[in-house]
Amino acid sequence: MNGSYDKFSGKNIIIRLEMNVARRSFGEVATVISQAGGDIVAIDIIGTTSDTTTRDLTVNVTDGGDVRQITDALSNLSDVRVIHVSDRTFLLHLGGKIAMVPKTPIQNRDDLSRVYTPDVARVCLAIQEDPGKAFTLTIKRNTVAVISDGSAVLGLGNIGSRAAMPVMEGKAMLFKQFADVDAFPICLETQDTEEIIRTVKQIATAFGGINLEDISSPRCFEIEQRLRQELDIPVFHDDQHGTAVVLYAALINALKLTGKSIRDIKVVLCGIGAAGVACGKILLSGGVGELIGVDKEGILNADESYDNPMKTWFAENTNPKRLKGNLSESLVGADVFIGVSAGGILKREDVMRMAPQPIVFAMANPTPEIRPEEIEDIAGVVATGRSDYPNQINNVLCFPGMFRGALDCRASDINEEMKLAAAEAIASIIGERELNKQYIIPSVFNQNVVPAVRDRVIKAAIETKVARRIPRDFR
Repeated sequence: MNGSYDKFSGKNIIIRLEMNVARRSFGEVATVISQAGGDIVAIDIIGTTSDTTTRDLTVNVTDGGDVRQITDALSNLSDVRVIHVSDRTFLLHLGGKIAMVPKTPIQNRDDLSRVYTPDVARVCLAIQEDPGKAFTLTIKRNTVAVISDGSAVLGLGNIGSRAAMPVMEGKAMLFKQFADVDAFPICLETQDTEEIIRTVKQIATAFGGINLEDISSPRCFEIEQRLRQELDIPVFHDDQHGTAVVLYAALINALKLTGKSIRDIKVVLCGIGAAGVACGKILLSGGVGELIGVDKEGILNADESYDNPMKTWFAENTNPKRLKGNLSESLVGADVFIGVSAGGILKREDVMRMAPQPIVFAMANPTPEIRPEEIEDIAGVVATGRSDYPNQINNVLCFPGMFRGALDCRASDINEEMKLAAAEAIASIIGERELNKQYIIPSVFNQNVVPAVRDRVIKAAIETKVARRIPRDFR
């Protein structure tokens, strides 16, 4: 990307510059970059003459540095010319991050007739006679639609459908790399609930599953519920259920470490939005002893009324003692804090009110409800949603294996039993000898995660009778 330096939001840039090698040493250039807050990590020669050299310098911009400051300092050097500056993140996105390629080449007329006309007609008629053959004779067998309206993109909010596309493309890449699932990003130019439902239903023919992404609450609840009822393929809102599955996996191992039983613990869940409601449901399914929800209104209580129907549901199904008050008051004697709310709202004093060996999952992004270093000495286990702290609660641990399993058994739905099975599979990756307070959840790059989740999900689908196909390795 070329243009105004103000547009650079990344911390990694490529500077192409030309310098007179007779009058200026590279060491002087490197010193100027370092003094301006840059760290050279790679140098590539682009071209040379007897007097000049053109190089691409890959530069990490440190926290105290600034792209404009670096380029201005270089421009002020005599015998050095900055040709252009590129943001490596923008370069990666040029032309999009994914592409479609044929599984078999078309090299002659015979190939052409079999993949297209006239022989393709026989395949079409076979599907017309038996619609179920679409799962074996088209891309439906292994393809998921990643669908968003761009109304609730993580950390960005309602940025619209076009601006959401890079996120959905990235999701499609993760599906392919981690689970060999072909996924396609579809961003809809509408935020009307009924229109979204109608559109997804109309395009579902081509897909074996629907992954809903970054759709704002409370609309996301109705969209997912209706599509689950009206489609015969699995529909999964990852912001809700992916978060819930990985959270529950982390909690399983945190409870092992602290010697607590899920049936005996008091859990405070802060932030009753899409992710919060899903986290609450999986905790209830797992048999949590006492669950209390806290939102802007304070502790949710069945004696109160709420405009949001999901908050009403949450209040009616939790807080059995009908507690009232604020977040600090809810935490007295609590064993677990789960935050899917806002940065900085949890204080050290609040954690000190909790039961011994408190478990704190501060999952707000980019700023957690409390930073781990503030409570490391008093907490039993701490997890966040960030990659720069131990124990990252990351949805990537869930959705690739979840859909791999659902597609392989041709599931008609992704139910609560399958979600619990996925969480147990993720937790099982870490053996008892490996388990410690800094390692309760596996890395997203752990190659054992997807196969384990896939197998447990298929088993649960078969047991709950939503599997329409038994994979060979299960027969």
